[in-house]
Amino acid sequence: RINAEYMGTLEQFKFKSRPLANMSDSQTTKSGLQYKVITKGTGTTKPRSTDKVKVHYRGTLTNGQEFDSSYSRGQPATFGVNQVIAGWTEALQLMVKGDVLDLTIPSNLAYGPSGIGGVIPPNATLNFRVELLEIL
Repeated sequence: RINAEYMGTLEQFKFKSRPLANMSDSQTTKSGLQYKVITKGTGTTKPRSTDKVKVHYRGTLTNGQEFDSSYSRGQPATFGVNQVIAGWTEALQLMVKGDVLDLTIPSNLAYGPSGIGGVIPPNATLNFRVELLEIL
């Protein structure tokens, strides 16, 4: 069951996964993280690596196969900014409350050659849509 506060957003945040390199207004950081701002938030503070955050997200492989989604679970996720893959840590520190970003995270900023058995193949590029709900 989806929390009523986020009820209207599930359809809004569904998207067809594809690398952002083909999107004219995406940006690429020095590390190779690609991101596109979908919605600009109203917050003024960016999370630090030592902060905890509450987010909604959907993760897919480049073929569009979903491997994880807080929307599907009907509950936002809370975790430390430095307790996730490097691509997420970098992206979260670019965001303010309310921002929604599409991310393409290269393998070296994700799970690399090990992947995650049966879920994420070795050397996989990952796509995410991430909404920063709160900095805790």
